[in-house]
Amino acid sequence: MSVSSAASAPVQVPPSVSAAPAAASAAAAKPLDFSYHNYEDMTTWLKQFSASNPDLTALYSIGKSVQGRDLWVMVVSSSPFQHMKGKPDVKYVANIHGNEAVSREMALHLIQHLVKSYREDAYIRWLLDQTRIHILPSLNPDGFEVAREGTCTGGQGRYNARGFDLNRNFPDYFKQNTKRLQPETEAYKEWIAKIQFTLSAGLHAGALVASYPFDNTPNSVYQAFAPTPSQTPDDDVFHHLATLYARNHATMYQGVACKPGSPSFPNGTTNGAAWYPLTGGAQDYSYVWTGTMEITVEMACCKYPPAAELPLHWSEHRQALVRFVGEAHRGVRGFVTDGNGRPLENVAMKIKGRDAPFQTTKHGEYWRILLPGYYRIEAYKEGYEPVEDDFSVTDHHATQVNLTLFKQV
Repeated sequence: MSVSSAASAPVQVPPSVSAAPAAASAAAAKPLDFSYHNYEDMTTWLKQFSASNPDLTALYSIGKSVQGRDLWVMVVSSSPFQHMKGKPDVKYVANIHGNEAVSREMALHLIQHLVKSYREDAYIRWLLDQTRIHILPSLNPDGFEVAREGTCTGGQGRYNARGFDLNRNFPDYFKQNTKRLQPETEAYKEWIAKIQFTLSAGLHAGALVASYPFDNTPNSVYQAFAPTPSQTPDDDVFHHLATLYARNHATMYQGVACKPGSPSFPNGTTNGAAWYPLTGGAQDYSYVWTGTMEITVEMACCKYPPAAELPLHWSEHRQALVRFVGEAHRGVRGFVTDGNGRPLENVAMKIKGRDAPFQTTKHGEYWRILLPGYYRIEAYKEGYEPVEDDFSVTDHHATQVNLTLFKQV
């Protein structure tokens, strides 16, 4: 099975997105409380928090919702305004379904936690020194505005303002998606085409499980009768990522069903299609089109739990959200240059035996998350002699493999 990968190069701030004006955020940010923040409150807090912490944060918008609300992203890093050459970018995307509001608040609390812990927690300091973490608290701010606190099930607020499910709105690897592309989805696609994210998680709610690709399957007709996994070429890595998240959560790894009659998930993980197949999901799109290793985290059985329960959810997810980011530093990384030492962009890269290509950035960088073992990497670019190299991966740090491609004669 061949999986394609589109070119995507990291930049300081994607040219199609707009940074938040610093002048609008003169007031110091108040500590984030455990309540739900509507669009105005969230925007105010994000601007003030970024203005109060300019050494570790940068706020920008990737576009606007149907009703004109900004889709804010906060970068948290010791280099918030500039890509760190050779170091990976990671993203969290929350509130894709507007009524799954617990994910929105967990994303905001993660921003605050990372910044406030930078000088006190050695691991978080290392993460922010070695990684740029992009956190999008709400991809569906319009849906959130009509959702209601305390509503654990149902669809009110799930969809965008035009009634589209954003997690069914992406191009699909297995079948044509005929749903009209929405502004939020368009903005998301443009964003991840400009920044090459190594690792990602979409944050949802309505169950307690870490789900991984593929979400769809070529045998969707039969899945309704006997759901089976739809495995990617990187199934071992995806299972590891989901397991790591579940085991760092307070209870997810126990795999207890949310209620009688609802599914239970052994070890708190599931392949997406083995749970139920869907067309047009974000995690499959991120993996197939941009080479990003992305999972989906269902953060709570209740989609929009009472605010009084938010401290518990945060305490249960805090460690998992932090530890997951560190997995971007597992596997192999390196630079690809020409015979004169110049970086080569859009080099097609592949791990032999894994038919899932990825590409180099404009700086010639690449990253690939792999488990410990022995591998061979392949690099191809039109007009150059292809190159292969053997390497091993350990559990301790990413293996550096730099490659040189020489022009064909």
